[in-house]
Amino acid sequence: MIPISDDNPTLRTPVMTYLLLATLALVWVFFQGAGFNVVALASSICDLGLVPGELTGGAPLGLAVPLGDNIACVVDNASINRMTPLTSMFLHGSWGHLLGNVLFFWVFGNNIEDSMGRLRFLVFYLVCGLVAAAAHVAVDPTSPVPTVGASGAIAGVLGAYLVLYPRVRVNMLFIFFIFFRIFPIPAWGVLLWWFVLQLITGLPQLMTLRPEVSGGVAVWAHIGGFVAGMVLVKLFENPRYTSRRTTWRHRMHPDHP
Repeated sequence: MIPISDDNPTLRTPVMTYLLLATLALVWVFFQGAGFNVVALASSICDLGLVPGELTGGAPLGLAVPLGDNIACVVDNASINRMTPLTSMFLHGSWGHLLGNVLFFWVFGNNIEDSMGRLRFLVFYLVCGLVAAAAHVAVDPTSPVPTVGASGAIAGVLGAYLVLYPRVRVNMLFIFFIFFRIFPIPAWGVLLWWFVLQLITGLPQLMTLRPEVSGGVAVWAHIGGFVAGMVLVKLFENPRYTSRRTTWRHRMHPDHP
């Protein structure tokens, strides 16, 4: 099932959400070659992606990790490595990776920004992304594999949404072969189901003999970001904005939760 919208209008234009979405798109197209320039894509992932073993020193220098035909990332000790927890969250590995993140951020991000204000939301987003990166490194500190993506930061937005708007209906697109239908589902059901799937996928990663079971997805970054969002949202929310949103929503939609 795919989230396509929610019944949770915003009172202010979500400028920061738009700017972050534009930044992700521009980086993908102009810096990473939109996935069509293999060299640009591989270079961005190798140089600016998060490599746990480079941050911790646990991966041997010179170790090569294949990314494709005649392309490999080599573990190094470049000074830029210290910035990769931040830079990696603006990069993606494919069109599907980018569009999946953009869709979730589009549906849920505007309401969280509307509840925090623009600057607070930006800081919240970045902090959740950094916590997500830390969780990923903590689970596999010697990994030489580069990871990229905004999903850890966006997971923080999902966690915040669960705390602030658990009963708001989210319109989910269900696809089964040629059957298409949209179902309105409470946000708590959508987000808890997503979180449980991450846990089911991520728990086997803690078994040191089978680190590959996640299929290359940094699910513990998702889990860390989600938990960070739940914990930090009350610190970052602006009670005046939240109260105003709640009052307006009940006035406009008295039958909706």
